[in-house]
Amino acid sequence: MNLLTALKISARGLSAERTRVNVAAMNLANAEVTKTVDGGPYRAKSVIFRSEPLDESAAGEQRPFISFEESLEQEIDRMETVKVEKIVDDPGPFKEVYDPTHPDADENGIVRYPNVNVMEQMVDLMTAQRAYEAGATVIDTVKSMGAKALEIGR
Repeated sequence: MNLLTALKISARGLSAERTRVNVAAMNLANAEVTKTVDGGPYRAKSVIFRSEPLDESAAGEQRPFISFEESLEQEIDRMETVKVEKIVDDPGPFKEVYDPTHPDADENGIVRYPNVNVMEQMVDLMTAQRAYEAGATVIDTVKSMGAKALEIGR
């Protein structure tokens, strides 16, 4: 694997984690919104990731008797990375609270609050932060390796 491949894998991971952080932050910011433009309470959103081949041209065709080096190259060609497939609404039920004084209460005094689980969103933020830090560390390491390779070549 060359250094640019490692950078590409890490960059895609950083992009996916940034999306997850943005969605969790949006969910937390709207955790108490009882009336959206659509009229109902805010509905929590989730990020769906999927893996995709790093190199679309890699066919992954195996021949019966190949060298170790060729075998390793084939496996590297089949490497996958992460991509945000879509952002979906959480289908879970809204929280219902009895508060007849609230302006958005129905005729029975029930207010429907968003289905945002604050603890779950905080855990999402923390795990995305850790994954983002790991990706950034990989990029720093690859940069160091590139600098060392240039230094050796002098």
